[in-house]
Amino acid sequence: MTEKNTHSDQFYIEGLLQNDSAVIQSIYKKFAPKVKNYIRTNSGDDDAAADVIQEVLIAIYNQAKTKGLQLTCPFDAYFFLLCKRRWLNELKKSSNKGVTIKDDTLSISESVHELILQAEAFDEKQSLFDEMFQKLGEKCQEVLKLSFVLKTMEEVAQRLNVTYGYVRKKKSLCTGQLTEMIQQSNRYKSLKK
Repeated sequence: MTEKNTHSDQFYIEGLLQNDSAVIQSIYKKFAPKVKNYIRTNSGDDDAAADVIQEVLIAIYNQAKTKGLQLTCPFDAYFFLLCKRRWLNELKKSSNKGVTIKDDTLSISESVHELILQAEAFDEKQSLFDEMFQKLGEKCQEVLKLSFVLKTMEEVAQRLNVTYGYVRKKKSLCTGQLTEMIQQSNRYKSLKK
């Protein structure tokens, strides 16, 4: 992937990361009406639109936090396309009723599609990780959660009131178990294709 310039709308991503209420309100005020209108015109209602918007903002936040998301296109286009795809996926899931899609959206730049695909892939991987993480034992979850937030394994050992050697070995075993569970799942195999 080639290095591209960060778009000036990157401040929306930074605002989400910092939980800046002014930026979040601005996103809802400027961009949510377009999404609501799209969902209403395509077999949805305001509650469904609110859910989609919330889920997409969380997905963008997660991608920015863990992958350092850098916008190379306007936030509006990126946000709208993510919402649109999320809504279309919802409609596919409940496709037992007829759905008519009214789409006047103009084609948009390649970088937006690239960001959307990356966001969707990230979302799928995150979902798979979360699902498998929940299947780990309680101790494994505790050790891994602490190792995600604390700076050193010494701090993890101290917090759990165990030895450094024990916590290092436990983390290694738990990470191996989690990795194996993920790699054995059918979802992982389909993500690799």
